[in-house]
Amino acid sequence: MANNKLPEFWLRGPLSDIPALLQPVAYALLQAREELNALMIAFPDELLWNKVAGMASPGFHLQHLTGVLDRLFTYARAEALNEEQLSYLSTEGKPTTKIYNAIELVEVFKKQVDEALTQLSNVDETTLTDFRGVGRAQLPSTIIGLYTHSAEHTMRHLGQLIVTVAVLKSR
Repeated sequence: MANNKLPEFWLRGPLSDIPALLQPVAYALLQAREELNALMIAFPDELLWNKVAGMASPGFHLQHLTGVLDRLFTYARAEALNEEQLSYLSTEGKPTTKIYNAIELVEVFKKQVDEALTQLSNVDETTLTDFRGVGRAQLPSTIIGLYTHSAEHTMRHLGQLIVTVAVLKSR
């Protein structure tokens, strides 16, 4: 039987529109988007807010993946979070009157990755070590620190989501 699965993004060659030093960030975001899309196909919406062993629900992870990416890339642009972003943060993973489905949340994440890739494609590599304050306390980071953290944080939550989805589907 032939294996038609593509290699991971980092093994598919350079991304022509992303600066060389930011390729690993782009690879991680593209890999997460691809894996998330495959993971959530046919995921039952009634399990979206279920928790396993008191851990975060798939719905939380999907919202959080999108929100953190948006927030970290905002800080990388040296901007403060706006009211909409703060509101989104305060409602991540909390029941609301809005009915969400898995596909909708995946689509929102995919759009956020597209926006992140566009931002990465416009980065001047000579600015990567420039200071960036994070949050209200303006904790010290750099542009490359924010981008790197966005990649590792995305993959960390994707890993947690993969396990949670597998457990929920096996019940």
